[in-house]
Amino acid sequence: MNSENYYEALGVDKNASQDDIKKAYRTLAKENHPDKGGDPEKFKKISVAYDVLGDEQKRKEYDNPAMGSFGGFGFNDIFNQMFNQRQNRVHDTVINLDITVFESFLAINKKIKYKVKEKCGGCNGQGGEKKTCTTCNGNGQIVVQVGSGMFVQMMQVNCTTCNGQGFIFIKKCNICQGTASTDKLEDLDIKIPHGIDNGQFLRMQGKGDYKNGMVGNLVIRINLIENDNFQKHGNHLIYTKTFTLEEIQQDSFDIPHPNGKINVKFPKTTDTSKPMRVKDKGFKIEGQQGDLLINQFLKFTRN
Repeated sequence: MNSENYYEALGVDKNASQDDIKKAYRTLAKENHPDKGGDPEKFKKISVAYDVLGDEQKRKEYDNPAMGSFGGFGFNDIFNQMFNQRQNRVHDTVINLDITVFESFLAINKKIKYKVKEKCGGCNGQGGEKKTCTTCNGNGQIVVQVGSGMFVQMMQVNCTTCNGQGFIFIKKCNICQGTASTDKLEDLDIKIPHGIDNGQFLRMQGKGDYKNGMVGNLVIRINLIENDNFQKHGNHLIYTKTFTLEEIQQDSFDIPHPNGKINVKFPKTTDTSKPMRVKDKGFKIEGQQGDLLINQFLKFTRN
């Protein structure tokens, strides 16, 4: 069982209805709100108690610890979980990378150079000398009351004293000026997956910026660009070819395919309203083999 009793914190009986719990919370929240001279610690306990008992499923798990995860946790544990969960997430650093259709087809190894923030060596990633914010007790967020009368809601917002950081600088680092990081250029070798498309992402763990005391992930957003009249559409490779009258009178023509030159024979009937198809010369994605589609344009000068 929890070391603190949530029912006692709200001053209600264990058999109280959800409406009784809500009314008790609203009354106590108004009386103990820090902005109105209330005790911050008592207000914190009230907020955590209502977060649990105000939710029927959480209340069932609290009443029967074997059902859930409340057994053995006190007010501070759950409060910290509520307000610090977002801070513990690993952040992403997103960069854009141009990839040609050929590079996507050939699944090349590509070397990139990008700017990344690393831990400042002057302050060991601390940003300088600092102290815990007394307004939010280092959480970075505070609980505020929104609305009035019967429509009162408690909301979590960034602490205005420390701007959500949880601390205040006494003296900032002379090198990073309090940012805790410095810029550097990083070289990275990556393997381009066959068939990667425009707007897709590659994630590199531990290759992102240093932020909030940890190194994040690098997320590479792919920008697929045309090259040598080639495009990609799904698992098909699209080639655009402009013919002259002399060329269409030949038996065949060459295409500079990524895997090497391909000789394509003209059909008996030339129809520029639809593409020619060369089977199995496109991308092979998830076991599905695409084709090479040739868009035909005719250009000639009248005598």
